[in-house]
Amino acid sequence: MRALITGGLGFVGRHLGEHLAARGDEVMALDRHGDPAIDILDAEGTEAVIAAASPDAVYHLAGWADVGASWRDPRTVLRVNAEGTLNVLEACRSAGVQRVLSVASADVYGVVTEAELPLDERAPLRPTSPYAASKLAADALAQQAFLGHGLPVIRVRPFNHLGPGQSEQFVASALAARIARAERDGTDHITVGNLSARRDFTDVRDIVRAYRRLVEDGTPGDVYNVCSGRDLPIQHLADHLVSLATHRVELRTDPDLMRPADLPVLRGDPTKLAAATGWSPRIPIEQTLADLLDDRRARLRDDARLEQETP
Repeated sequence: MRALITGGLGFVGRHLGEHLAARGDEVMALDRHGDPAIDILDAEGTEAVIAAASPDAVYHLAGWADVGASWRDPRTVLRVNAEGTLNVLEACRSAGVQRVLSVASADVYGVVTEAELPLDERAPLRPTSPYAASKLAADALAQQAFLGHGLPVIRVRPFNHLGPGQSEQFVASALAARIARAERDGTDHITVGNLSARRDFTDVRDIVRAYRRLVEDGTPGDVYNVCSGRDLPIQHLADHLVSLATHRVELRTDPDLMRPADLPVLRGDPTKLAAATGWSPRIPIEQTLADLLDDRRARLRDDARLEQETP
């Protein structure tokens, strides 16, 4: 299968590219940091690259991923996630792509009560951040491309995912980075925010397996949650990462890291995904966290080498 990944050099895109290549797919990454450098807001450039690649499948991952920063620049996040998605969908339609996977976010479900959990795909959509609203707009555009034009789009709403290579914008990676720096510097504590919130975490390497399975076996026009179906407190992640540290490190709460409002618990229902593809997560959270911490340690070593080599 010839596969093109938008955002192919990002966190999820790199893992997806490796997985597709391992399965024998021919993979091309479209990215604003790639060669050629293509921004999905460039409609003509995006159309030209997708037409030239002539892919069987397009995995649309590119977009704005920083939820917090979306409050400061809502116009840009809407343009990137909605208009950018429209450009990709139009390019796929023009090129006659056989399968398109459009990745939204579980953030489109917004604030929910514990009584509503686990969330399935029929749950109300109540976006609370500009990021979530932009992802809902992109999701609607993907649905319209199927209903209005017959483009074979499969929509996904992934819940929290984590793993090696993830940015410090996300909680598990931030915790791992602080522990790696504490190991390097010999400090005996790291600062943390709210650890009581519970989230549905899945290893990114399991997430990308689900994406390929959906391209193979998902129903065009349909939408699927991608999640583990269980929730864990962030405290569990922090405690396990601390247990892996090379010396004793304690957690200290920093009021500046506390959010003014935080959803107590979020959990998805992967039943529909499992029924369509047979997918289930394979990688235990303990392995994910160990790999994440090792990745952060390696990054610090690489940074130190670069500093020594710089004249």
